[in-house]
Amino acid sequence: MIVQPNEICVIQNVSPFNVVAWHGNYTPYKYNLENFMVINAVAYDHADPSIFTVLTAKSLRPGVAIADFVIFPPRWGVADKTFRPPYYHRNCMSEFMGLIKGHYEAKEGGFLPGGGSLHSTMTPHGPDAECFEKASKAKLVPERIADGTMAFMFESSLSMAVTKWGLKTSHCLDDNYYKCWEPLKSHFTPNSRSPAGPK
Repeated sequence: MIVQPNEICVIQNVSPFNVVAWHGNYTPYKYNLENFMVINAVAYDHADPSIFTVLTAKSLRPGVAIADFVIFPPRWGVADKTFRPPYYHRNCMSEFMGLIKGHYEAKEGGFLPGGGSLHSTMTPHGPDAECFEKASKAKLVPERIADGTMAFMFESSLSMAVTKWGLKTSHCLDDNYYKCWEPLKSHFTPNSRSPAGPK
């Protein structure tokens, strides 16, 4: 599911910072995401997105987060013999992704600043067909990725619900989101041990 911004503006006359005191250890905090030190794969393979984790809210279960806050800022792509965009996958966690500015590399034409996508637990997703074709044929030389872009993701072991406003009232839901994967062709070669396919 993807929600895109449109002409409808919601203006709030309140702020979470208009308070007299904070309860417990909750306090407002401001952080410039452009100061985040990016780590990336430098040899081969697409690294797990957890390398982009800025904040984690731990659960009582070791290794399982209530929520991770992840960003995908400008960085270098240098991995060799690799499909560099995010790979196709399913998660045991739900992902809500948004774009603050720029163009998200896995869906350059269909993901606008202010938009968001939700992939609930075990929902398959990944780059659109155009991104797949482009990345599959690209010469693997060092390149800048996502310059001028800032994308984020909230990943949670809990289920996320979309409000009625988000689904209906806002008129921002992209009912054709799934169509970005329809042009994908199968390149699976079950009898080949070579990533390039049978010779």
